[in-house]
Parts: sequence; structure tokens; C-alpha cells
Amino acid sequence: MKWRTIIYVIFFVSLTVVQALPRSYRDTEGRNSIGHRFSQLQENNFKAIAVIMFAQYVPGGTFGKAVKVAEDVTGLARSCAAAARDNPDCLKPLDRIFLDKICQEENLPRVTDCCAKKDPERNDCFLSLKNSSRGFVSPFERPNAEAACKNHSQHQHSLTGYFIYEVSRRHPFLYAPTILSVALRYDEMMKNCCGSAEDPTQDLEECFRRQAPKVVKPIKEDGLRQEHTCGILKKFGERTLKALKLVQISQRFPKADFVTVNKLVLDLAEMHKECCRGDMLDCMHRREDILHYVCTNQDILSSKIKKCCEKPLLQRSECIVNAENDDKPAGLSPHVREFIEDKGICERFAQEKDAHLARFLYEYSRRHPEFSAQMLLRIGKGYEDLLKECCQTGAPDNCCSRGEEELKKHIYETQSVMKTSCDIYKEKGDYYFQNELLMSFTKKMPQLSPAELIKFTKQMTAIGSKCCQLSQDKLLPCAEENLDLVLGEICRRHLSDPINAGVCHCCSSSYAFRRPCLGKLEMDENYVPLPLTPGLFTFREDLCTTEEEKLQHKKQEMLISLLKHRPQISQEQLSSITAAFSAMRERCCSAEPRAACFGTEGPELIKRSEKMLSA
Repeated sequence: MKWRTIIYVIFFVSLTVVQALPRSYRDTEGRNSIGHRFSQLQENNFKAIAVIMFAQYVPGGTFGKAVKVAEDVTGLARSCAAAARDNPDCLKPLDRIFLDKICQEENLPRVTDCCAKKDPERNDCFLSLKNSSRGFVSPFERPNAEAACKNHSQHQHSLTGYFIYEVSRRHPFLYAPTILSVALRYDEMMKNCCGSAEDPTQDLEECFRRQAPKVVKPIKEDGLRQEHTCGILKKFGERTLKALKLVQISQRFPKADFVTVNKLVLDLAEMHKECCRGDMLDCMHRREDILHYVCTNQDILSSKIKKCCEKPLLQRSECIVNAENDDKPAGLSPHVREFIEDKGICERFAQEKDAHLARFLYEYSRRHPEFSAQMLLRIGKGYEDLLKECCQTGAPDNCCSRGEEELKKHIYETQSVMKTSCDIYKEKGDYYFQNELLMSFTKKMPQLSPAELIKFTKQMTAIGSKCCQLSQDKLLPCAEENLDLVLGEICRRHLSDPINAGVCHCCSSSYAFRRPCLGKLEMDENYVPLPLTPGLFTFREDLCTTEEEKLQHKKQEMLISLLKHRPQISQEQLSSITAAFSAMRERCCSAEPRAACFGTEGPELIKRSEKMLSA
């Protein structure tokens, strides 16, 4: 990658003392004016956020343009903060000022139509550009280590500014404080690796390889989490998102009363609506308000977030999200039988509907931190269905009493699925467990490419590695909530490029039941198997590689091709073909020339396998 040499000084010393973040164009109060925000953010933070905004709104714009717009907006902000508050421009909301500056620039890609509109339509138009910009920019490539260190020594701050720009344009919805926080880690990595570049024993490539995950991981994880939440909101609506947040907050803060929890649920839902629209300024401001509320009300929320609230704002949000659940209040009864046994339950359900269901979810979730959020939502849906049935005229008197038995059955089934999966993982290990998943998912979703199938099943295998070692009370939340992220990714893939009718049903019908629905899918009966062509299986010398990971990858690609050709293959047939393949590979990797051996033996193996499959 060619690194720019434009000098753009962004110091990050003050990033950790950010006290306030800007609102959207809807808020015209003086305290949210550009001058006020400049004073609170301080100049270098203000510039950094301006670069992020430009890159997220106009991902096709150059770094030079981003710098120019950021400097122009910062110049106005500086004068407004100093003395020019009577200037009409100083009274405009920050994002309106910012879009004015973008629209004054010439030759920016894809913005002409938006700039012809008036606010708020102009703002909405720019937000729609964010939605259509995914994949617009090529993936980020890490530069050669020596070249990167040379650039770092000559243009340290320019390089960090360019990194912010590149990350922002590739992640138009990524939360700005996450990008700034990652930039600090990037700068630290560059200093650590390049600071000892003169040391002949220092392996620069190895240093970057070891430290890069600290930079890349938050981008991937925060981006995936945000995309996942927005996918739930878009597909299943605000009611489902609120129910999910109600469960999560009730588990996290079991001592908080229902009114407090409900307030946080409503605030979070509004925040996610703004964040998912791509309105970064309002998203940031709402998040700041929620963090302020949580940290000023620790005494009624949680005893586990004190250290988080002492952290700088950039690190506070991540810390609270990852904080452990607070202890349950002393004397909290283990059961919620009043929601089934009280005689006035049907009357309350008829009058309050969602409010009654929300209170049940709150009471049940705060008692069960050992359950996953998705399982608690299924329990909530089961309770709703029970009331709908049992509150009808003519329903038997003991109708509601069977709810407890059905609940126990569902809990047992869910725990059994997770336990069985972990038993298989512990018995087989990463590679063979992933192969089991590959066989299952290739039959369920043969339309996915080999690369996609390997990627998704590798992510699921990593969940086994992470969660199956945990205690029983931690297993279910870890396993199902992480699996939900992967299944969400599969469902978003389906939305952009439909997979099949079974996947469509599971991804569309119910968020809470998505995992069990996809789990129960069997072979896609409408799939037309791949014909056996000469190119379907290729056997070359690269099968003799001594790198185990590469060999396993090639074997998995062949397994997928075999399943796409013959989805009904039995375990016995698969074992026989696998043994024959291993024997051929051993013979040919010992032969000279290898290519000639594979050229002869490969077609013979295919013939024998086809005969075996036809028997």
C-alpha cells in the first residue's frame, strides 16, 4: 500500500479525557453548538472526529480531502469558541455545518444528489449513502513492515491520521470512540515494533503479527456486534430488540427495579435506532447520556461497574459491556409462580399486554443469569402463548399449571443440545469437530461457497474452544450468545444473496427460535447436486505439504465438494473414501515424480469412489 505523506498532526494525548460528544441536527441548544463542542472535545479530538465523519460519509474521498474538510470545520469551531458566537454559522448544528463543508468541495464521488437537497432530507440522503457503501472500498492491506516503520519515523502523526481515515471509510457504521480507541492501540503497536527496528534480533514481521490482533480485534468484534444488533432491529423490529435488551439488562443489573430497567431499555432502543441509521453524532450523544446515567446511578444498578466508571470515556463503554453480572439481591425467591397462579393474571394480561409480558421477562431474567438471552426470550414467548391459550373463554381451570412442565422440558432440551455439542468437541478436538459441522451445514446450506462454509464452521468451532471449558452456569450464555452472532452473519448473508427456503424460514420467522430452527434443518431437498466433472476434484503435489493447517484446509474443501456432489452419502461410504484418499496421498507423496502419480491415481480414486457411491 502506498502511504500518504501529507502532514496531519493528530495528537491523542487528550483522547482519554473526552467529556462530551455532539448531538444531531435535531438539537439546536447552545450547549451543543460547534463552539461549545470544540471547547469540550479539545482541538485534536475535534479534528479526529471530523476526519471520521468525512471518511464514513464519503468513503470514496481522498485522505487529502478529509484533511481539508476537517481543517475547515475545525477553523470555524475555533473561532466560534473564541469570540465569534454571533456569527450565524456558529449557531448551526455541527453535522449541518459539516455537510455544508462537504457540499462545498468539488469532485467528491456520489454526493451531488444529496447536496441538492435541504435538511433534514440532505442528512437522510447522506445516511443512505452509508448503507450503500459496504464493499465500495477495497479491503485494508497491511504494508510491508520495514516500509511501515520508515513511514512511522518520518510521519508518525500523519500515519495515525491516515489509519483513522482508512478504518473509518471501510466501516461506515463503526462507533467513532471505538475508532479513536483503536488508533491509540495502533500508535502503540507502531512505537513498540518500530522502536526496536535497529535491533538486528528484532523480527519486525513477527512483532506486527503478534501485536496486530490487539488493533484488529476490537474493529471486528465491535463492528460485528453493531451489525448484529442492527440486523435484529431491521428484520424483527423494535419490539424484539427491546425484549432482548430487557433480558440482558435484567441479568446484568438484577438489583435494579423494573422502572429503572425499563428506562434503560427505552434509552438503548433509541440509541440503537440512531446508530443503525448511521447518524454518528446522535448515536454518540445518546451513548454518552446512557453511560452518564449508569455511572451516576451505580448504587441502584450494580456494584460491579465502579472501576469501569472511573475509566476515561473511550474505555468506559467497553468495560461496562464486558462487566460481570451483579449479584442477585438477597432473599429473591427462586420462582415466579405469581405469574401463573394469581387469579387476576388473565385480566392483567388483557389490560397491559406487553407491559405484563415485560415484567415477567424482567423477573425471570434477573433470577437466571445461567440462561442465555435467546433462551429467556423463548421462555417469554412460551409464557405469552400460554396466556393466549389459557385466558380464552372455556379454557380448563388448570390450563396455566402445565406451563411449568413445558418450561422444564424446554430448559432440558436446550441444555442437552449444548452439552452434547461440548461432549463431541472435547472428544474430537478442533479439526474433527469442525468437520462434523461442515458435514451438517453443507447439507443444510449447500449453496454456500466452500470458503463461507469453512469460515462459519471455524467460528462455531472457536465457540466450542471458548465455552466448553466453562462451568455449567456460564456455558449456556457463552455458547448460545456467541453462536447467535454467527447465525446472524449467516442470515445477513442470506438477505444479500438468498441461500434456500429452509434458511429463509429460520432467519425470518422468529429471532428467539432462530438457533433451534437452523439446528433442526436437514438436507435441502430442492438442491441439485453438483455433477462429477473433471474439475470437481483435483489432486496435485500441494497435497504433500507438511504444513498441517494448509493440508486440513485442502481436505475440508474436498469434503465439501464430495458432499455437494453426493449429499446423501452415508458415514460408512465417507469413511471408505477418506481411507482410500489417505492411502493414495501417502503413495504419491512418496513417489517420484509426484505429479505423475497424482495424475494416474487421482482419476482412479474418483472412479472407485463413484462405483462405491452407486452401490
